[in-house]
Amino acid sequence: MRDEYDFSNGRKNPYAAQLKKSVTIRLDEDSIAYFKAMSEETGIPYQSLINLYLRDCASSGRKLDPA
Repeated sequence: MRDEYDFSNGRKNPYAAQLKKSVTIRLDEDSIAYFKAMSEETGIPYQSLINLYLRDCASSGRKLDPA
């Protein structure tokens, strides 16, 4: 290994804005079971499915239906 490296021509990670952040969230067992069942059908991890659903809700501006 070198004693020093030259990073003067380096650049920032272009994918840094797309990185995911770990959070803790409490979900009821029925919701988890639903997404786990979908996960088995689609082959997509259930946490990714939850993320996709939440992203779709946010991008479409979906609001809660109080009924």
